Amino acid sequence: MDRRRFLVSASALAGVSAFGLPRIANAEAAKTAVEAAKQYAGTEISIVWEAGLQSLDPLNFSGPLWEKETGIKVKVIEVPVAEMFTKILQEHRAGTGAYDALNVIPSWMPDLVRAGALEDLDPYVDKYGYREELKTIAPVYRDNQMMVDGKIYGLPDDGDVFVLYYRKDILGDPKIQAAYKEKYGTDLPVPPKTWQEFDQVGSLITEVTGGKPYGAAFFRESAYGNFMFQERFRAEGGRFFDEETMKATINSPAGVKVLTDWVAENKWMPPGVETWGFVENLAAFLQGDTAMTISWPPYGRWAAGYGTDEQALSWVPKSQIAGKVGYALTPGGHPQLAAGFALAVSSSSRKKDPAYLFIQWLNSAEISLERVKLPYALRDPFRENHFASEDYKKLWPDAAEYLAALEAGAVSGLLDLSVIQTDRYEEGLRQAISRLWAGEDPQKILDDTAAAWDQITERIGVDKQREAYKAWASKPNAYPS
Repeated sequence: MDRRRFLVSASALAGVSAFGLPRIANAEAAKTAVEAAKQYAGTEISIVWEAGLQSLDPLNFSGPLWEKETGIKVKVIEVPVAEMFTKILQEHRAGTGAYDALNVIPSWMPDLVRAGALEDLDPYVDKYGYREELKTIAPVYRDNQMMVDGKIYGLPDDGDVFVLYYRKDILGDPKIQAAYKEKYGTDLPVPPKTWQEFDQVGSLITEVTGGKPYGAAFFRESAYGNFMFQERFRAEGGRFFDEETMKATINSPAGVKVLTDWVAENKWMPPGVETWGFVENLAAFLQGDTAMTISWPPYGRWAAGYGTDEQALSWVPKSQIAGKVGYALTPGGHPQLAAGFALAVSSSSRKKDPAYLFIQWLNSAEISLERVKLPYALRDPFRENHFASEDYKKLWPDAAEYLAALEAGAVSGLLDLSVIQTDRYEEGLRQAISRLWAGEDPQKILDDTAAAWDQITERIGVDKQREAYKAWASKPNAYPS
């Protein structure tokens, strides 16, 4: 099941009370934005936001607070994430000026910039004194998800990164540790740091407990599997393309090993795991049915029970494992950043200055800290002051350990593939994963996927795509270093 679509629950949203509108001490960038925006009091700006749970941030918190501070109303245009890219392009081509500010997934930015849909933010960053505060965004987001062709088009606004969650009580169980040492001759690694260790620990837990709990589970459904494949493929040494010929190399031994390993792992994971999405995997982990899993940061907060009393999160299973969960980098040490969001301004907006000032204020160190603490908004820590926040560390007993894992991911995390028409390549991966669960041979699947990728590249133009790929591959976190 799709994580973001699932979170749209009318019954859940109807009863949500406003988060409250505290008077927040302004940092310099936030204060500058508020003071400059007051000249536009009485106007209204629109912002495109993901429909559902995410939109509760501008609807209940940041939008009303911005209006209180500046007199500018914020109209939130909710769009399902699967439709956001298309609607932004359609509105740009129509030139209606209906969208002022935008949420964009960073891997979309090269396509949107080439289409002329995004405003160059450099002049605004300088005009409103934001360049210094931008430097306090964690490097993996700041250096990789902000610029296209040397210009700023998005303000990174969400620390999406995969995290390994593990049950400290299960992996620390003397019975399981003794069984591991007897079988492998070494101490059980807590947490496992390689995929081989992960397989050994997970399979042994299932063997010893008889599946109560299972050693681990993942979301294997193809939409999520796409991100997980991208991470493990590169952790195994894989490269997406030959940089000179631009022939796809997804069918290399690294790719075949990943799919082969997935099939083998499923044998000690819960029955039917190959169909699991965000919610099924979450429920199993929070109810104590699995000892390890990998997912986005909200899993860690909800496992601790943080915010799950909010009515908007009434669909989240009550955690049975609070206080028992450890947080770590995924095996291999290079977690996938997996989507995320950046704030942008539409090039067809007729209110570009107030739109920019709103996103600068949202993104500022002070206001963004309040937003990442919202239990329901799914914005994850992404700035130095988020990771260091003593207030955040007090939200639950292990919050400091959680922040440390996110901060480590913000150094070594891997970018999503981002070239021209990225989604067409990713769709090939999604189809490959579906074929894997249908029982087809990994090598045959990936040979077909590589051939399909080559056709996409030829339609776009080999030289044109080579230029885009080289620009992406030259970024610090495109491949493990």
